[in-house]
Amino acid sequence: MARTGNKSLQAKLVLLGDMGAGKTSLVLRFVKGQFSEYQESTIGAAFFTQVLSLNEATVKFDIWDTAGQERYHSLAPMYYRGAAAAIVVYDITSMDSFVRAKKWVREVQRQANASLTMFLVANKADLEADRKVSNEEGEEYAKEHGLSFLETSAKTAQNVNELFYEIAKRLAKANPLRQTGIKLHTRPRETRRGFFCCS
Repeated sequence: MARTGNKSLQAKLVLLGDMGAGKTSLVLRFVKGQFSEYQESTIGAAFFTQVLSLNEATVKFDIWDTAGQERYHSLAPMYYRGAAAAIVVYDITSMDSFVRAKKWVREVQRQANASLTMFLVANKADLEADRKVSNEEGEEYAKEHGLSFLETSAKTAQNVNELFYEIAKRLAKANPLRQTGIKLHTRPRETRRGFFCCS
């Protein structure tokens, strides 16, 4: 539980990735603690909010879950522009999903906020038997591009809360407590007479 007097942050968080990678399932698992085996595709984007209380701060996430279909790709900049954090998701059972995740990473790094916190997330870790993208491939790509990496499973809830808590911690650390109010300075009076327009 957050201590009273802690700072509060509001942070825009966007999820990007291929259709079927499990972006909506991750968000629903985090926000509502639910998982549906057959999740309908997101149209455009879906919006969620969730508040996390940390020792350092209380973080209110404004979460934009973007559609993965190609026809909605042109809308994505509207969601990641001004975001404090981005989660690029791919499905470990699909190499195509991983390839498209790399394109998302390049696009976001090129166009988004330079101080953006970005995670590359390998989802569907519960489908190990069908894995097409190794953990090492994902981890190596993330390291090469300055991203954080995590494997998750929305189905089993593996690392889902950890993902969002880690993002919240990083945002709290990146936004140190600022003093509020006005700081008054006193200036010593000048001893010599100033130049005035009217005397």
